[in-house]
Amino acid sequence: MKGILGGLIAAMLGLSAPLHAATKAEPPVVKKAAPKAGSKTAVKPKPKARANTSKAAAGKAVRHATMVDSDPAHLALHSSSVLVLDQTTGQAIVEKQSGSVQPIASITKLMTAMVVLDAGLDLYEVISIGEEDVDSLKGSTSRLPVGTTMTRETAMLLALMSSENRAANALGRHYPGGLSAFVRAMNSKAAALGMYSSRFEEPTGLSSNNVSTAHDLARMVAAAAHYPEIRHFSTTAEARVELRGHIRDFVNTNTLVRSDNWEIGLSKTGYISEAGRCLVMQAHVAGKPVVIVLLDSNGKMSRVGDANRIKRWMESASLANARRSA
Repeated sequence: MKGILGGLIAAMLGLSAPLHAATKAEPPVVKKAAPKAGSKTAVKPKPKARANTSKAAAGKAVRHATMVDSDPAHLALHSSSVLVLDQTTGQAIVEKQSGSVQPIASITKLMTAMVVLDAGLDLYEVISIGEEDVDSLKGSTSRLPVGTTMTRETAMLLALMSSENRAANALGRHYPGGLSAFVRAMNSKAAALGMYSSRFEEPTGLSSNNVSTAHDLARMVAAAAHYPEIRHFSTTAEARVELRGHIRDFVNTNTLVRSDNWEIGLSKTGYISEAGRCLVMQAHVAGKPVVIVLLDSNGKMSRVGDANRIKRWMESASLANARRSA
């Protein structure tokens, strides 16, 4: 059964053709570039990952693998559900309760973005934040007052980068047929991706009824990574956006996108009390393209800590394997 599942995952993760090919020829409004004077929207570039050279590693402690380190079961991970998949082979590198169905919080917004892009909606159309977009489930705050207008593209940027719930809800509300049609499209997309243990009730992730498993989310991350807009917006470190005549600065909720030590292609965080701290990423670690899923982490920084522990372990294991092969 594991062989069949591995084969299916490998086939899905190994897709070479983009799932979304409707990207416009003109460049998006928001770019990963240093802010220019007088510009309405500018994004600071994400630092490039440093090459793993002896010069870059000079002065840094090197953690060598031991026989205990070679077993991922000995990793002290604080997330209750974990999955690290090698995208080349589709095989699980690290796995912990990866089939557990649980709330996924704002990881939901990756599905929200895919549904919007699949519909081919005009990213430059102006949409508004309405009373319907105010969080009545958790009472969370937002930096987007009712009446704020922005392009659909900016709303997607703020939803993916800063996890703005009102922006995500507005994206669903301005979908043809409204929120109910949007949620049906979310669940149809999940079924098409083989996410059979997943269910979506709304586009923000504030509802604890938005549930999935680590395995299903690995499928969703791999699919979302085929969309240039999602890759770009979810890994944008900072953005300066003009809203209602005022310039406002927004930052990415995942601090790792600003780290020189990570090469991240896609990222999304999530949090509600029922889901705990969550993090999904597509990244290159120890020379491998991987999908990392961390759900229900029990501390504010523990999901980041788990990601770093997994990265160090993979790098140490890779170094140990290279030495044994030499």
